[in-house]
Amino acid sequence: MAINPKKHEMPSQEPQVRAHNFSEVALGYTAEIAVEEAQRCLNCKNRPCVQGCPVNIAIPDFISKMKTGDFEGAYQVISQSSALPAVCGRVCPQESQCESKCTLGIKFEPVGIGRLERFAADWHNAHATEAPAKPTPNGHKVAIVGAGPSGLTCAGDLARKGYQVSIFEALHTAGGVLVYGIPEFRLPKAIVAKEVEGLKALGVDVETNVVIGKTLTIDELFEDGYEAVFVGSGAGLPNFMNIPGESYKGVYSANEFLTRSNLMKAYKDAPVTPIMKGGKVAVVGGGNVAMDAARTALRLGADHVYIVYRRSMEELPARKEEVEHAIEEGIDFRLLQNPVEVLGYNNPDDPRDPRNGFVTGLKCIKMELGEPDAKGRRRPVPIEGSEFVLDVDTVIIAIGTSPNPLIKSTTKGLEVNNHGGIIVNEAGLTSREGVYAGGDAVTGAATVISAMGAGKVAAKGIDEYLMGK
Repeated sequence: MAINPKKHEMPSQEPQVRAHNFSEVALGYTAEIAVEEAQRCLNCKNRPCVQGCPVNIAIPDFISKMKTGDFEGAYQVISQSSALPAVCGRVCPQESQCESKCTLGIKFEPVGIGRLERFAADWHNAHATEAPAKPTPNGHKVAIVGAGPSGLTCAGDLARKGYQVSIFEALHTAGGVLVYGIPEFRLPKAIVAKEVEGLKALGVDVETNVVIGKTLTIDELFEDGYEAVFVGSGAGLPNFMNIPGESYKGVYSANEFLTRSNLMKAYKDAPVTPIMKGGKVAVVGGGNVAMDAARTALRLGADHVYIVYRRSMEELPARKEEVEHAIEEGIDFRLLQNPVEVLGYNNPDDPRDPRNGFVTGLKCIKMELGEPDAKGRRRPVPIEGSEFVLDVDTVIIAIGTSPNPLIKSTTKGLEVNNHGGIIVNEAGLTSREGVYAGGDAVTGAATVISAMGAGKVAAKGIDEYLMGK
């Protein structure tokens, strides 16, 4: 049978429809399409796709199951390596990981591995009726700080080995960036809740509204009988540009903006927490978070949304799929431009003027690409005399985040690097005995799947450490 040179398209909502709702954009494969896409897999002996996966899912094995319509079998293969398959099938950058290594991709388009993973996980969630069996307890207790991707993964791996695992989450809902950062139209929150319930069924205890470093310290966790601690507290401290006017009303960090919308449901008619609705919006940055913020602003009723990015489209770090979706939905990309000042309204004659202190525009300067920087990307250079003003009422800064310093400041003997990331060895062990860390708390903002990979590494390290004791 001849191989289809192209992967099967993902059915999606029409752009003019989805731009005005928060329902999931991608609708998922049908069973027939999933089987046909699975048939494209060459089942290579050297399995390069597995090496491209940060959690080393046995990709050819699960796809082989899908070729025969054994969707539950495919899910079981995936779940041996991944605690969050329905999540990963939606938000992982497969194009730069597993699919980039696909042998079929040398001549044709690679197999749609992520789309098949999503289908298998969704099929299982729709049809499974039995809860997973709880493993036999091994008598050891481990604490997990943070219920994000790294923490959930570490917890799942340890629970399957019989550890008594407790997760301590600062927010009122488990999921970390999966619930506060990634919008509903990319990752429905019911899916995250389903994955968390699966871990609870294994015996994992999830304690919300507990801020480690304030409510409890890591020292107190050890005093309470926990023999090891994994820190997966993420990178929730937003970065700003430090330009004039960033304190005006109407300037948000992307973290605040997305948290208000995703977690606090500010898009509802009578929200508990307010957020902008309408007007013109400028989102500064070019990563996935910037795309999420821009597309969310559009769905909240913005009249016009700009992406302001200082490099060209070729250097844009966001996933190709997210950029394409944003363009289809009408987001206006202003490339090779960089903000230099946020402008605001001030009426010195009437200090009680309700317009005082609000954003009125974003002053930018045009850029050109110069010589490559240390990472090999051409450095953006300002063009003298090219300043101009974008007429906007809201500015969202999406230029990255850093690890929160709270854990470091309340934990003795924990070393961090110049960027605030916790320093770990190859097993995820920090400078303090029994304390492990992984994900964005170590690397700074990165992908969901890389955080999950770090959680798996730490779980293995913790197991070897406690079994060795």
